[in-house]
Amino acid sequence: MTSRELVRRTLSFDAPPRVPRQLWLLPWACDRYPEELRAIQARFPDDIVSAPAFHEALLPVHGDPYRPGTFVDEWGCTFLNVQAGVIGEVKTPLLKSWDAHEMVRFPEERLSVQVDEVNQFCRRTDRFVLAGACPRPFERLQFLRGTENLLMDLIDQPAGLHAFLARLHEFYMRELELWARTDVDALSFMDDWGGQQAMLISPQLWRTFFKPLYRDYVAIAHQSGKAAFMHSDGYILNILPDLVEIGLDALNCQVFCMDVALLGDRFGGKLTFWGELDRQQILPGGSRAAVIAAAQRLRSAFWRPGGFIAQCEFGPGARPENVHAFFEAWETLV
Repeated sequence: MTSRELVRRTLSFDAPPRVPRQLWLLPWACDRYPEELRAIQARFPDDIVSAPAFHEALLPVHGDPYRPGTFVDEWGCTFLNVQAGVIGEVKTPLLKSWDAHEMVRFPEERLSVQVDEVNQFCRRTDRFVLAGACPRPFERLQFLRGTENLLMDLIDQPAGLHAFLARLHEFYMRELELWARTDVDALSFMDDWGGQQAMLISPQLWRTFFKPLYRDYVAIAHQSGKAAFMHSDGYILNILPDLVEIGLDALNCQVFCMDVALLGDRFGGKLTFWGELDRQQILPGGSRAAVIAAAQRLRSAFWRPGGFIAQCEFGPGARPENVHAFFEAWETLV
């Protein structure tokens, strides 16, 4: 069975012979543990990959997002980075108010995807392929306006915010519709909605502003016969019923920020949990036994059979032996 078939059967709860796996990497890990990383990747190759966009037009970016200094992305947002191997933060947002939203230049270069090249990439691999685009409306608003300003704006709701969000959504829809015409297996989108113990905004406000956007993204995927994948960090228990309702197929979230057993009881079998292993405590400081026990908890909560992808992030603080132990554990759990 190919990786592509394996993931598809997992998403449909069709008793795949093993759990699909995917390792998320930050350059931090590549810089510090190159030999250990090569061994992990050779022993546990990914079943899921992302397609390059093969953009015909050069994206107007400046600098390296993972190196100390400044990086300017294709939207013109400047990130300040003080640690190698991770992405920095926007300290000076572009917009002092939403009255100036028309000054924002939308990166039309992102729509210059060379479809034939993407399709060739998909044909050359037997792995499950995600689109090389990932809309993030809430985070893009933060990058442009600043997090504190935006949170106040969502309460005050100035007209310019509504106007810009409509423009932003239209752009992301165009981007996803373009990728939906390629041979990728799934479209993906993201926004980090949770703090450690609660959401960053009220669920009611989230449903007003952002749920309709995500509903449209899922619809584009399904109308094209593709799956819909989403990532969101933090405590997001309040909106999981909504994500199930709009038809999301796979969710990557920090399940250990919530209650793993409760998530399994309420949502297991309703969507696929796309990881993850706890990267706050277990990956950086846990013993091998703790890693194996965590994998067993995930299996008990989410496997139906199907409905879980063994995913973890190898980033700052994570120990390579724990990453290895996590993937090794899944070889005997199903």
